Amino acid sequence: MTPPAPHTITDLASLESLFGAPGEASIRKEVPYLHPVYRQWIEASPFAVLATHGPDGLDASPRGDPAPLVTVQDAHTLLLPERRGNNRIDSLRNILSDPRVALLFLVPGTGETLRVNGRARISVDPELLARLAMDGVPPKCVVEIQVETVYFQCGKALQRSKLWEPRDPAQATPVPSAGAMLAALTQNGIDGAAYDRALPDRQRSTLY
Repeated sequence: MTPPAPHTITDLASLESLFGAPGEASIRKEVPYLHPVYRQWIEASPFAVLATHGPDGLDASPRGDPAPLVTVQDAHTLLLPERRGNNRIDSLRNILSDPRVALLFLVPGTGETLRVNGRARISVDPELLARLAMDGVPPKCVVEIQVETVYFQCGKALQRSKLWEPRDPAQATPVPSAGAMLAALTQNGIDGAAYDRALPDRQRSTLY
């Protein structure tokens, strides 16, 4: 067995001594249901990251819709529509083998985020699909999440990142386009320039 690298924390006591005890607010903000104040927050959110776990490991996947992204069915249930995507269905595959999920909700311009942990199942109930249609197009399926814990995260991470602060486009850090990444990953087996040219129209026509 390989020994841990120097300066590696390997036990809970050492970890807790590094940070100290959480404050009262950090403990009391966590509840096992969708409190009305948390429901109000979730209904304002158009975007979340869905975390799942399966046989091949972990996955974190973005989800977005006009707010509310998810429907609050009741104090213990969220409904997340599964829209058109790339058909990898990594999150859904994981849910079939391990129903545990986590959601991180964001509201543009707001520093706090909201965290929900629970267990999910996949539904193709025709009435539910019709109810959650967007632009007349029903979702492929609906992820029903039974809520186990809910709490908000303070805004320090978003403050540090300055995520919502306006930025001068001229000073933006350049990153590779989708086509450039595909071309590099396939040794130009995929024409990156052609991919980028077609992408905006394809996204518009297949959004829902």
